[in-house]
Amino acid sequence: MATLEPRNFLQPCLLLLLRERPDHGYDLAVRLRPMHDGEGDAGGVYRALRALERQGLVHSEWETSDVGPARRTYHITPAGQACLETQVLVLEHVHEALHVFLERYAALDTATHGRARR
Repeated sequence: MATLEPRNFLQPCLLLLLRERPDHGYDLAVRLRPMHDGEGDAGGVYRALRALERQGLVHSEWETSDVGPARRTYHITPAGQACLETQVLVLEHVHEALHVFLERYAALDTATHGRARR
């Protein structure tokens, strides 16, 4: 059976993380783990960040360091903030629908077990 996962959930997760603070791709992948089951796919994070940048939702700039190679720092744009707000509304709707589903399933399971005990 296929794993259930909200489609394109990676994008709002990355926008949320960038709304919290600008960051580097690798650090974003680490911060993402508690929210998204991407199996640590840093490549997927970088692909998503490039797509978000092409859409004008994030921008990046090179940051040089004295101790290592230059790294890109990603920032959310005003368009990205607006997109995040829209995605939050959609996710709230999905959350409500899932809550109703899970309540109905729990009630069915309780009713089934209740009848079997009698």
